Amino acid sequence: MLEAKEFELNMGPQHPSTHGVLRLVLYLDGETIQDVETVMGYLHRGTEKLCETRNYYQNVPFTDRTDYLAAPYSNLGYVETVERLGGWETTERALFARLAIAELSRIASHLFWLATHALDVGAQTMLFWCTREREVILDFFEAALGDRLTTSAFRPGGLRRDLPEGWVEAVLGFCSTFPQRVDEYETLLSKNRIWLERTVGIGVISGKDATALGLSGPMIRGSGVEYDIRKAMPYCGYDRVEFDIAVFPDGDSYARYLVRMEEMRQSVRIIEQALDKMPEGKIMAKVPRSMKIAEGAEAYHVVESPRGELGYYIIAGGGDTPYKCKIRAPSFCNLQCIAQLSKGHLIADVVTLIGSIDIVLGDVDR
Repeated sequence: MLEAKEFELNMGPQHPSTHGVLRLVLYLDGETIQDVETVMGYLHRGTEKLCETRNYYQNVPFTDRTDYLAAPYSNLGYVETVERLGGWETTERALFARLAIAELSRIASHLFWLATHALDVGAQTMLFWCTREREVILDFFEAALGDRLTTSAFRPGGLRRDLPEGWVEAVLGFCSTFPQRVDEYETLLSKNRIWLERTVGIGVISGKDATALGLSGPMIRGSGVEYDIRKAMPYCGYDRVEFDIAVFPDGDSYARYLVRMEEMRQSVRIIEQALDKMPEGKIMAKVPRSMKIAEGAEAYHVVESPRGELGYYIIAGGGDTPYKCKIRAPSFCNLQCIAQLSKGHLIADVVTLIGSIDIVLGDVDR
């Protein structure tokens, strides 16, 4: 009889199911995972250091390239931090326009997550269905912001230009039909035997462990922890709209799937309320063209991105350029649980687990 021997296997950084240039070193007993080592840094572009060489306005496009699947949300976190740092406020119209655009980006991000996650597990139809709706949202971004992916959506003080004529009506039309699309997605997946076998009980993490690891977003709410920054520390008008926090207690990949599905429905509620409350008026408040902030002034601000807690910590350098800009990236923080989730599962389950975490490598390798 042959003696059992631990086997070491590289997964990535070119593997399509690692959702980018992520390398995982799997330590195996047969096909059962004993441990996982995460190797990052293949995509590192020095975004945080670049932000210290440009002025506050010029840094907005750098934030697009971190979480590029939800660029408006990355923009929002940064510009609100700058506004807090300088003591500036935006207009009412810009506030609710930002809110609607941010939630549209949450839906677009979750759609791309669902399309790729389901494709990894074997449900190819979801790629076509989710892309169909996501393209409509990208059309909205292109019309209002001038770009589809890296939007550079906002400016300190508001938006760079007002919403085009007919945009609000088009978005509300989309919101009236999109919940039925989500129902179709769930009809295909939620009771599908193969989907259930691949997700239920896979990658279980308790609420206590998720909290101890600093997980956030759907990762922690899928473990039964009712924590959402939009409710806990409201920003951008979230305290002026009604929505429910999506929470499921089981802590497995299936629970995280249910959280994101419900979040898309709640985003529709928020968008409809934001556009209904959005008044006429200026889209840009009065802010100085050269944002010179007193040396040593500092601010930390967090937002609830589609992946979790996205934070920006900025220290002013005395001129119009930050001395320090640090990004608290949710994909980076959530990825640290991959070893704990994987132990005892099979190689094929790693693909499910990466998808259930929903990482963006630009967000990991800043």
